[in-house]
Order: sequence, then C-alpha cells, then structure tokens
Amino acid sequence: MEADAGEGRDTGRGGEAGGAMDIQEVLRYLPHRYPFLLIDRVLSCVPGESLVAVKNVTFNEPFFTGHFPSHPIMPGVLIIEAIAQATGILAFRTAGTTPAEGTIYYLAAVDNARFKQPVVPGDRLRLEVRLTRALRGVWMFSGEASVDGRTVASCELKCARRELRA
Repeated sequence: MEADAGEGRDTGRGGEAGGAMDIQEVLRYLPHRYPFLLIDRVLSCVPGESLVAVKNVTFNEPFFTGHFPSHPIMPGVLIIEAIAQATGILAFRTAGTTPAEGTIYYLAAVDNARFKQPVVPGDRLRLEVRLTRALRGVWMFSGEASVDGRTVASCELKCARRELRA
C-alpha cells in the first residue's frame, strides 16, 4: 500500500534521519526551480541509505501541452529526471551539505532504464532511491518510480560531486 503524504513527518525540518521534507525543505536541497523541479515532498530519508519522495502529476504540467496533447503522457526522460532529483537530495543529505554551500551533483550516467507503463495526469509518482556505492566523488544509486504500487520505471544512476567555484 502506498504511504500517505504525511507519513514519516517529524517535527524538525527534515534534518533528522527518517525525517520527511516539505517543499520548502526540498528547495534547500535542490537547485532546480519551476518548471524543472520534479519533487513535491520527501516522505522519508535515511542519509547514506535511501530516500522516498513523491511527484504529484497534474494536467497543468508544461510538458503536457506538447507531449501527446490528445493523450497526455509524462515523458520518460522526466521520470528519470525525477528519480535523479531524488538521488540529489539523498546525496546532499548524506554529505551534510546544500547547493548554497557550493556543492553540486551532476548526473553522470543512466544505466538499465526501463519503462513499464505510462504516467498520466492525476498520477502520484512515488520515487524510491537507494545509495549503492560512493567512490572518489562518484555516487551510484538504484531508483524506481511507481504509481499505485506498480513500478512504472526503474534505472541505475551515477552522479558526480563537484565543488562550484566562486
């Protein structure tokens, strides 16, 4: 059964292991903004291990006007991007830093991407990511997106940590 959006919410601002994050906290950990921010809430986060987040897919998304207008489907690359953004939050939480502190994670590779069913307006995309390995600034993750308990996409991602120069 899918977790409720409020499940796992703590009284802190997401700073504790297992703590949920509202949109204001998500904005602290991701440099993305509208229309490219694809995470609405974090349900749970265990730094160094895993994160579960959600994206509420609405008909108002800008990509629906051009991606099969008579049969709107969320582009697969944006589902992968949503998974990548979830890995970004997990990486920042694991490292104990934020983009404002001069660190960024670039998507370096997507492997074994699989798409099992379309995502349409009204769906609630549940994003689950797991840190599988970190070595010399390269972080490896496995990710899965699901709707109503059914997997819609999965992949393995690599991100490269970089310090931004002033």
